Amino acid sequence: MNNQTLITVRSVRESSDWYCEHLGLQKGHGGNHYEQLIYDNKLVLQLHCLDSDINHEALLRPDDSVGLWVLLWFSVVDFDVALDRLIKLKTVFDKKPFFNQYAKQWEVWFSDLDGYRIVLSGPSEYDIKPLECNWR
Repeated sequence: MNNQTLITVRSVRESSDWYCEHLGLQKGHGGNHYEQLIYDNKLVLQLHCLDSDINHEALLRPDDSVGLWVLLWFSVVDFDVALDRLIKLKTVFDKKPFFNQYAKQWEVWFSDLDGYRIVLSGPSEYDIKPLECNWR
């Protein structure tokens, strides 16, 4: 299974530029209405404008708030490099870099242009263990 998160944004072009600059993603589609953001040849995030199109109605109701109650969580291998990029871009942090004792990983929290809260985390000290149950 792969996650194909799609968020609605006020400006697809501005948001895609922001994500490419702040998270090192690449544009995979292009356009004012819709964008696919790619990392290491994999789809990471989709951006869609607020308007309806030929494929579906508007993705939000007019009274909905963009970015409300959503956390976009990105895990990176080299947290220091990613953090350095954010600092150079003068990113305003909602939570400054800290070590999460429960997840055993470094994290930094900030928001994008539309108010979506972003968590950038480094590798966890927890190893991913193989499935031990006999499911066959």
